[in-house]
Amino acid sequence: MRLQEIIIILCRPSDPGNVGAVCRAMMNMGLSQLRITGLSREDFAPFEGEIRSRAVHAAAVWEQARFFDGLEAAAADCAVLAGTTRRRGRRRKNVTMDCRELSLWLKGRPGKAALAFGNERSGLDDAELALCNIASHIPVSGSFPSLNLSHAVQIYGYELFRALGPKGTPEFAAEDFTAPPKGAWEPLNRDQADALAAAIAGNLESLGFYRHPGREEQTRFIRDFISRAALSRREGEYLGDIFAKTARLALRGGVKEP
Repeated sequence: MRLQEIIIILCRPSDPGNVGAVCRAMMNMGLSQLRITGLSREDFAPFEGEIRSRAVHAAAVWEQARFFDGLEAAAADCAVLAGTTRRRGRRRKNVTMDCRELSLWLKGRPGKAALAFGNERSGLDDAELALCNIASHIPVSGSFPSLNLSHAVQIYGYELFRALGPKGTPEFAAEDFTAPPKGAWEPLNRDQADALAAAIAGNLESLGFYRHPGREEQTRFIRDFISRAALSRREGEYLGDIFAKTARLALRGGVKEP
């Protein structure tokens, strides 16, 4: 994975100045793909001057930013989605990687990866974090753990640059990134992983697997497992066929209980 395959997603940002500062932090570290959810470019029009002022010489990141209604759409073309959060809970991720661990983990993976940052006041909500395949955090003092949004992006950008940046090359452009050659390992994107997880869960349901509530939670587990495993499209199709054939055999009476 290369830096140009890393996407920064800001979910419902409330401070336009922070958005400009994020652009600067990204460009410092060779990141160029910014996506924003819950707002449109028109919503930021009254604050254009402030954003550009805080971005300094990184206005190009802002000019190329893309806008989406929600996190699911913003990460649809990504192989893995990491949600940044310091909170745990029953409806939130139980395990997390710190920013350095995440950056090193991404180093050996193919495909695009997105890092989602929540609103400055409330962070990622439960539904947004549920869409993520893994949680990540920045180790900070427990006496004052809250970080400014642009500072958080800067720290992640630094760790990503250390892990993925070209050695001896202070800057490089998005044009440096080329599509993978034919036959290269290209993992399932978000939509494909969702579809495969739904198909597997559907086959399990046809076998009577979900006699009690739990399908939604297990579908998310299967999706996250598929994404973290970085299955290729062919591997995904093969895995889906195994579950589909198992369901067909069982329904025809070809599989007997032990």
